[in-house]
Amino acid sequence: MIKLGAHQSIAGGYSEALKRINKIGGNCLQIFSSSPRVWNFAKMNEGEIKKFLILNSKLLIHPIYFHASYLVNLADESRIGHLSKMSLIAEMNIAPLLKIKGSIVHLGSYKEEKTNSKYDSLIENIKEILKKTPKESLFIIENAGNRKIGQTLEEIAQIIKELNDKRIRLCLDTCHLFSNCYRFSNDKELDLFLEKLDGLDLLDKLELWHVNDSRDSFNSGKDRHANIGQGTIGTNEFKTLLNHPKTKNYPFIIETPGFNDEGPDKKNLDILKSLILV
Repeated sequence: MIKLGAHQSIAGGYSEALKRINKIGGNCLQIFSSSPRVWNFAKMNEGEIKKFLILNSKLLIHPIYFHASYLVNLADESRIGHLSKMSLIAEMNIAPLLKIKGSIVHLGSYKEEKTNSKYDSLIENIKEILKKTPKESLFIIENAGNRKIGQTLEEIAQIIKELNDKRIRLCLDTCHLFSNCYRFSNDKELDLFLEKLDGLDLLDKLELWHVNDSRDSFNSGKDRHANIGQGTIGTNEFKTLLNHPKTKNYPFIIETPGFNDEGPDKKNLDILKSLILV
């Protein structure tokens, strides 16, 4: 069975997100562990954990991932870098209690310019996060757009090679790839892309895909998401991704604005389902 899901709100508690994804027809899920726009570290009591696990034993939503806060910048050398690290340590410690696989992370930015010092801070912060979190909790790097760390596959490969840890995985976002000169509207193009991933030792690190259309043109450098079929990517790319023998078994999670501008919705998932060849 193909794994199709969405990012869903945790308003009312984590268990409500399970109900929301089930209602819109998804079978995998992404959530924040706390508000993504303030420094509010994840915490749960035993009752909440039990409620979540019991409900999911019935709904069977799997896999589930956290998405780290939008505030995270692991290359920052001062307060923000420290808070980013502590936020992820809290989140990744909670994940196994809920049978959540780990955290999907935008690494941040070097701001005005990349320096050796900022790069060292990035690497050391991630190493400390890994040291202080359970071994089953994954640290999943997401490719970036808009001048952030991880725009190119080569940059991600360098970071992963330096970290040298099996818990480091990769999430690829179709919108961010499109904005940075990567596209695959047919099997041949996707084969070439996968060969590139393999050549950079990234293919075996790939954990999941974020499936989002783009509001902006190819190679724009921007990373604004659009609903499936309403953006500039075109449905052929999503059809290729969902049906290719080397990609169809990964989890696919949408982060689309929604056709009513209320976030990832059933209509987006239904469009993707319609692209799956029997």
